[in-house]
Amino acid sequence: MDGLILPLLLMLVVALPLILSTRKQKKLMAEQQEMQSSLTAGDRVMTTSGLYATVADASDDTTIDLEIAEGVVTTWLRQAVRERIVPTTDSEMADTDTSEDDEETVTATPASDSTAEDSKDGNGSADAEKAGADAQVASSVEHGKK
Repeated sequence: MDGLILPLLLMLVVALPLILSTRKQKKLMAEQQEMQSSLTAGDRVMTTSGLYATVADASDDTTIDLEIAEGVVTTWLRQAVRERIVPTTDSEMADTDTSEDDEETVTATPASDSTAEDSKDGNGSADAEKAGADAQVASSVEHGKK
């Protein structure tokens, strides 16, 4: 009997961490599936490939429609959604709004000035500047770390 205690104790030491890690992994998978099944239209999400999007339609069981830009909707598998993005608080938004307002005060050159410059140098750089003035820059998205 004494000869069996040491091998049984050794097997217990090896098997216990395996069992505990398997339980933890099952729990995390269940939480992930619960989050994916509870998504509704308007939720901000991040996919496994790092794409930030807004849920446009979540009526199908296996797929989900994500709006990646205004008017651009793509269809993804629900399993591709990694996490739901929690919106920032009002105080954090107030801090970022003041810095964004400073960036937006840049004025564009009138179109009449750019056509005059374009005719002077003839290389089309004024067209590039004019197109750049109309471009919009998206604000950064903060997401919670696990």
